[in-house]
Amino acid sequence: MATIDLNSDMGEGFGRWELGDDEAMLGVVTSANIACGFHAGDPEGLGRTVEAAHRRGVVIGAHPAYRDLAGFGRRYVDATPAELRADVIYQVGALQGLARSVGATVHYVKAHGALYNTIAHDELHASAVLAAVKDVDPSLVVLGLAGSPLLDKAREAGLAVCAEAFADRAYTSGGELVSRREPGAVLHDPDVVAERMVRLVESGTIEAIDGSAVRVRADSICVHSDSPGAVAMARQVRSALARAGVGLRAFAGPAG
Repeated sequence: MATIDLNSDMGEGFGRWELGDDEAMLGVVTSANIACGFHAGDPEGLGRTVEAAHRRGVVIGAHPAYRDLAGFGRRYVDATPAELRADVIYQVGALQGLARSVGATVHYVKAHGALYNTIAHDELHASAVLAAVKDVDPSLVVLGLAGSPLLDKAREAGLAVCAEAFADRAYTSGGELVSRREPGAVLHDPDVVAERMVRLVESGTIEAIDGSAVRVRADSICVHSDSPGAVAMARQVRSALARAGVGLRAFAGPAG
């Protein structure tokens, strides 16, 4: 039976402002990428998200970002490698502390937003992030963009990796994500998204924004929780995969 992981970004509210329905999404996904405070998330709220994920048996990952709270981590920050390494260590360590407080464990690291896109190809910032992960805990799995040089670099550093595809994002013909600044970058039709993910699992391809077929080999699928109708979309993806005979299984942690 074919299996794949289904993940989503969580803990992205701040104080009185809530973003996404984490409780509902935790009933759908197998892995939770939990914010670490630099792009979203306050300590109390993050603690609640960690506890909820642990209670539901969802595998926990740290979701560090550039220091960009106002921009939701979607703006590039020209940090030095030393600054970025320290920032990532700080963020992952904070989430580890919150996890330990409820008897949970952080099993993987997935960068957020601009940091995710930058380290997919930028050697300088990728090296800093990977050094931070290895220094904090070399058993942590690196979740990154399928087909990106980051995954090879992580393997060379002795880190385990998981390749990720995005359910609700458009792809270029080169296998990269279409910039959010471009029209059509974010997909909103649950039926279309679900069909794309079944095709991904069954054939290892996904339709690019220009209509061409792109080879994407992935072991995890992400549905962004901050998009309108995100929970319904995640449920549709999960249902479509089940109908196609694809099981859900976390790529890391006790169930991985």
